[in-house]
Amino acid sequence: MTILTDLHTTVSPVSPIQAEPEAAPETPSAPPTVLSVEEIHKLLPHRYPFSLVDRIIEFVPEKRAVGIKNVTFNEPHFQGHFPGRPIMPGVLIVEAMAQVGGVVLTQMADVQDGLFMFAGIDKVRFRRPVVPGDQIIMAVELLWVKKRRFGKMYGRAEVDGQLAAEGELMFSLVD
Repeated sequence: MTILTDLHTTVSPVSPIQAEPEAAPETPSAPPTVLSVEEIHKLLPHRYPFSLVDRIIEFVPEKRAVGIKNVTFNEPHFQGHFPGRPIMPGVLIVEAMAQVGGVVLTQMADVQDGLFMFAGIDKVRFRRPVVPGDQIIMAVELLWVKKRRFGKMYGRAEVDGQLAAEGELMFSLVD
């Protein structure tokens, strides 16, 4: 397996949700642009209660993905966050964005076996609460990768067209 050194591609963090989608290549081996939860589970190790992406609705290999999280009242965190006023914890919104990014990472060419984990979180801001009944649309765009082991992504989460959270997510491949 070839490891690329100092691959450093930069993409400006524009609003990925509002950007015009790029057409996926028309090849038999191209991954589908829509992934079901069963297909997501084949790519990511997360399971209940930490599987936080219900569907990938757009996928551009090695660039970006857009995923959906349907927020329901029966999720375990709502029992204590907060009784009488359920609000999805911000850390879970960030984790959901990271899982959408994980779909991009796991499908990159020439990536070694291992597990992608958080290496840092920068410039994260929460703009509106996410509550049961909401549908979060998360767009995550790869900003750069170095040595196919470290990198940064920009994530943006919206509910009903309103920004709920955004930030930069750094990752590292661990053995």
